Amino acid sequence: MSSSLLLRSAFSRNLTHRLAARSVNQARYATSEASQYKYVPGGPIIQGTVNDPTTFPAPSRTHGSYHWSFERLLSAGLVPLTAAAFVTTGSNYPVLDGLLGVSLIMHSHIGFDQCLVDYLHPRKFPILGKVATWTLRTATVGTLVGLYQFNTNDIGLTELIARAWTA
Repeated sequence: MSSSLLLRSAFSRNLTHRLAARSVNQARYATSEASQYKYVPGGPIIQGTVNDPTTFPAPSRTHGSYHWSFERLLSAGLVPLTAAAFVTTGSNYPVLDGLLGVSLIMHSHIGFDQCLVDYLHPRKFPILGKVATWTLRTATVGTLVGLYQFNTNDIGLTELIARAWTA
């Protein structure tokens, strides 16, 4: 019991000494820095990358309202396309089967791309953002090639899902 009291008192003295030293250093630093920067009504304007205006991208038909409209049409079009693909069989209508597969892959690509745009912004992650974007593009192209091979050389997407559903 006496050893715990001794440790507590030594710990509190050490902690008090460190806090006092920190506050003295902060006050010393604050007074030396305050002499460099004068108060400006409305706040100081610091030159550098933080206060630089953001450059806006040039208008493009592939982004903005056209891009948003395409995403909504693709999402809304997947509902009847999926129903039509499963009412008919994929082997009888291979164009419908291919259209469903491409639509699903493009819908997924657009969704993942928006996640990358939102969370791996090039201004904050200049290298990782580009690597992730090109990885997504490569994976999308690879998936499209695999889907083409599967639809032309094997049973097709809707037939696979129908067989897995009844298995």
